[in-house]
Amino acid sequence: MRRSVTLLLAGALLAGTVALPATAHAAPGNASVGAPRPVVFVHGRNAGPGVWGSLTERLTAAGTPADRIFAWSYDSSQSTNEVLAGRLAAYVDDVLRRTGADQVDLVAHSLGSLPTRWYVKYGGGSKVRNWVSLAGPNHGTSLAWACALWDQGCRDMTPGSYVVSRLNEGDETPGDVRYTTFWSAGDGQILPKSSTALSGARNVQVADMGHNDLGGEPAAARPRWASVAGGLEGVAGGGGGVGAAELDWYRSLSGVCPRGAPRAPRGGGRPITCRRDR
Repeated sequence: MRRSVTLLLAGALLAGTVALPATAHAAPGNASVGAPRPVVFVHGRNAGPGVWGSLTERLTAAGTPADRIFAWSYDSSQSTNEVLAGRLAAYVDDVLRRTGADQVDLVAHSLGSLPTRWYVKYGGGSKVRNWVSLAGPNHGTSLAWACALWDQGCRDMTPGSYVVSRLNEGDETPGDVRYTTFWSAGDGQILPKSSTALSGARNVQVADMGHNDLGGEPAAARPRWASVAGGLEGVAGGGGGVGAAELDWYRSLSGVCPRGAPRAPRGGGRPITCRRDR
């Protein structure tokens, strides 16, 4: 089933598990009871935290606490395992110190999936609850060969690279982290398109959106994003607005359902169970 990635992320946000990126300024060690886990968003190649701007504004306006929202910026031409994973580890530690939280959620677009996943697999897994990959080259992309000669980030994304091979050896989704990937048949930069999905993860196909559409809000995607914002407001107010598929995603991250939500998907499928009502 194809779904809007934004609505699905919004469902996770309402569950108190995923917020969206901006630079937050929380007092060190100031953890409030019941506050959602802080989220670190990680951009893709040759991008920056600004790619999340419009989505951030919409979701914070819908009630996401600004002091739980972070975005990591990095040089995407550097080595995933030798440089970036260590710098991400330091950033996550700083986020935990600022917020007083025990864990973060990581949401990465494209190349950002590799250093975040390396961090989770090789040392940081206990500090991460949810890892979400938007159009990630998790098994490599053949398009990366076009820039691999001069760019280490591109070399890391090539199929069979040292980074890709190490990440996929043994258990692709180790530990107690909840892994989710989003991919689209309209993505022309992840080749093959099956590269994003991981064994043991929740792998979600979304509507036919381009590669960069999955990590931001280009003009072509705005009509879909506007409708998502309306649905988000409906859920936040305790009304409708979330379909069975989206509710399933909501439940998969949190185990919590909104009041009045159906307990099974329409048209059959896996039953939806909740620990408690929200």
